[in-house]
Amino acid sequence: MFNSKFNNALTIALVVAIILIIALIGFFGYSIYNKYYINNKANEVVDLFQQSIENQKNPNENQTVEDGNIVIGDVTEGNSIYSDNPSGNGQTVKYGGYNVIGTISIPKIKIEYPILDKPTSDALKLAIVYLSGPGINKVGNTVLQGHNYNNQLFFSNLSKLSKGDAIYLTDTSGTKIKYEVYENTTKRGDDASFYNRDTAGLREINLSTCTKNQEIRTVIFAREVAGE
Repeated sequence: MFNSKFNNALTIALVVAIILIIALIGFFGYSIYNKYYINNKANEVVDLFQQSIENQKNPNENQTVEDGNIVIGDVTEGNSIYSDNPSGNGQTVKYGGYNVIGTISIPKIKIEYPILDKPTSDALKLAIVYLSGPGINKVGNTVLQGHNYNNQLFFSNLSKLSKGDAIYLTDTSGTKIKYEVYENTTKRGDDASFYNRDTAGLREINLSTCTKNQEIRTVIFAREVAGE
C-alpha cells in the first residue's frame, strides 16, 4: 500500500516536472523566436527605407507598382511593409500601417531600427517611435521612445550608454546625423519637463525607455556632432 502511494506521488511529481520543463522551453523558445522575428522584420524595413532614399535619387530603378503602391524589391508582406507615393513628393515607407520617418542606429548596443511616426502601443511592439519635438534631424529637441523587454530588443540596453557614445539618425531625405551622448539619467514616467527645451540652435535628442520599475524611465540626452 505504501509503495503504491509512493509510486503514484512520484509519477505525479514527474508529470508536473515534465509539464513545467515543457512550459519553460516553450516560453524561452517563443521569446527567442519572437526577438529574432521582430529584429529580422525591422531590418527588412530599414533596408526598404534605404532603398526608398536611393530611389528618390535614382527614380524608376527596382520599382513596380501594385494598386497605387510603389513596391521596392521583394520586401513585401500584404500591406505591412510597402512604399507609397500618394502626393508625388517622394516615397513613404510604411510598417504595420505606420509611416517610417527615419532610422536609428546605436553601434555600442548593436541596434538599428526604423522610427515610426506615432507612439501607440502597437507601434512600440514593432520599432522605435517618435514621441515629441520638431522631428528627425530637425533643429530643437526630439524625443524618441522604445520598449525595454530585458532581452536586447529595442531599447533594452539603453542604460548601458555613456558619455561620448554615438547615436545615428537618418531622415527621409537620406541625411544621416551623428549625435553624441552627454547624459544618461532617470526620470519619472510622467516627467515631460525636458521635452521642450532651448537647444541653442542645435539638434538634440532624448531616448526614453522604462526600467524594471515601471514608474521610472532611463533617459538619454545627446546632441549633434558638428561637422559630422
